[in-house]
Amino acid sequence: MKRICIHVSFLLLIVLEACNSSGKGCTDPAANNVDAEATENDGSCTYDPVWVTPELQFQLDEKVHETSGLILWDGELWTHNDNVDTRLYVLDTFTAAIKREYLLEGVVNTDWEEIAQDSEFIYVGDIGNNGSGNRTDLQILRVEKASLKSGNLSIDTISFNYSDQYDLSAAPPNQTEFDCEAFVVFSDSIYLFTKQWVTGHTTLYALSKFPGNHIARKISTFDIQGLVSGATSLEHERLVVLSCYTGLIQPFLCILYDYRGNDLLSGNKRRINLSLPFHQVEGVATADGLKYFVSNESYSLPSEGIFPQKLHLVSLEQYLQMLQEEQK
Repeated sequence: MKRICIHVSFLLLIVLEACNSSGKGCTDPAANNVDAEATENDGSCTYDPVWVTPELQFQLDEKVHETSGLILWDGELWTHNDNVDTRLYVLDTFTAAIKREYLLEGVVNTDWEEIAQDSEFIYVGDIGNNGSGNRTDLQILRVEKASLKSGNLSIDTISFNYSDQYDLSAAPPNQTEFDCEAFVVFSDSIYLFTKQWVTGHTTLYALSKFPGNHIARKISTFDIQGLVSGATSLEHERLVVLSCYTGLIQPFLCILYDYRGNDLLSGNKRRINLSLPFHQVEGVATADGLKYFVSNESYSLPSEGIFPQKLHLVSLEQYLQMLQEEQK
C-alpha cells in the first residue's frame, strides 16, 4: 500500500506541473485572483471594486462647457470643445481659470473629441462618430508646438478609416461600434480606443503619426463595460489610463499596465470608480502617473438637474505607487 501511495502522489505531481507548464496567469499582487506560480501575465487579473473621491473640484468657464479632452504641457492644462469651436484653451492647474486661447484657423471642428501630445506636436482628434457611425472624414490635426509658441501656426492632417469597417450604412444615433473619443500618442504610432455604444466594448487600433491618408489597424478588443471618452499615458512607464462612464453616467477610470508590446489591452485592466454620479467625464491627464486631472462636460438630466462642466483632481497613488516602484 505504501508503494502505491507514493506512486499516485508522484503522478499527481506530474499532472499539476503539466497544468502549470505554460507559466501564464495573473501576476498582479493587487488582484483578487493572483497566481503565485504564474511567471507571465496573461491579462486575466480581476480586482475588488473600489471607489475614489476627487481631492479637489473646480467649475470650469462657460467657454469650455463641452470640454472633451485634456493634456498637461509645461505645467498647464489644455482643452477644447467638441462642436464648432476651433480654439484650444489653456487652463490654470490651481484655479481652472482660462489663461489663454489659441484659434486654429483654416480648420473645421466637426466633432473634436480628444487631444494628445508628444514632444513635438499636439494632436487634436476630429474623430467623434456617434451621429450615424459612417463618417468618411475622420482626421487628427497635428499642431506643431513650436508654432504655437511663435504665433505662426503650423497644422497638418492625419486622415484615416478603420481596417474592419466594411459597412458604411448610417446607424441610428449612439448605436455605432465605430465611434471614438480617446487616443494616446507613442513614439511609434497613435493608439485609438473606440467608444462602442452597442456592446460596451472598446477596440484598440494603431494609426500612423504622419500626415496623409491611413488605415487604422485593429489590434484587440476588450469588454470594458462602459463608454471610453478619454485617454492619457506615460509611455516609458508602460501605463495608460482611460476615462469612461456607464450608460447611467457613472464615471470610472480604467488603468492599463503590464501589457505586451503594442497591445495595450493585453495586460492588467483595473477599474477605479469615481464618486461623481451623473458626471459625463470626457478628458484625463497626468504628469506623474499618480494624480490625474479629469474633466466633465456640462450635462443635464431632467430627474437630477444640471451638472456643470468641472475639473477634478483624483489621486490613484495607492493603486499605482507599487507599480512605479517595481519599474524603477
